[in-house]
Amino acid sequence: MTTENLERAYAAARGVIANVKPDQLDDSTPCVSWDVRELLNHMIGGSFWAATAVKNGNADVIEALATDYGDRDLVATFDEGIEQSVAAFGAPGAQEGTVTLPFGTLPVPMFMGIITTDAFTHAWDLARATGQPTDLDPEFAEQLLNGARGFIQPAFRGEDGQLPFGAEQPAPANATNADALAAFLGRSF
Repeated sequence: MTTENLERAYAAARGVIANVKPDQLDDSTPCVSWDVRELLNHMIGGSFWAATAVKNGNADVIEALATDYGDRDLVATFDEGIEQSVAAFGAPGAQEGTVTLPFGTLPVPMFMGIITTDAFTHAWDLARATGQPTDLDPEFAEQLLNGARGFIQPAFRGEDGQLPFGAEQPAPANATNADALAAFLGRSF
């Protein structure tokens, strides 16, 4: 398995991060419990965290997720995280490994799928929060939506901050594929 889809998700996120203005850091996001700064911290920190999780075989290292990246060059810092994450997932033998998460141990390819969908969906969240277009990579968004429909179980849905996904929401009639993915994952319009 290659890192192509992960890189595609990171590219979508990078494009959105590049257009975030400093005066938007305190704005609200579709992730009710996070403002733009906290969402950026999750997105950027998540790239470093994923790399460490793959290298260590577990997700215990949370330092990267507790770091405030808002005062740094967001794009340059995300580029570092992307480089580390892609290198970790693409390292020889990495795809044969496992990563232990709080809810169980997963094969690395499955974990990479989760990180890919997370990066792409949060790119949508950030685009929506900062007034950017949400029509992110339509073909890829459709692919991720189809994958999410087969993976997301009812037990993963609940209140924001309590479980990974909210209840599926209706997408507007003119929804893009990325909008439909976001609605499926619990984002309201």
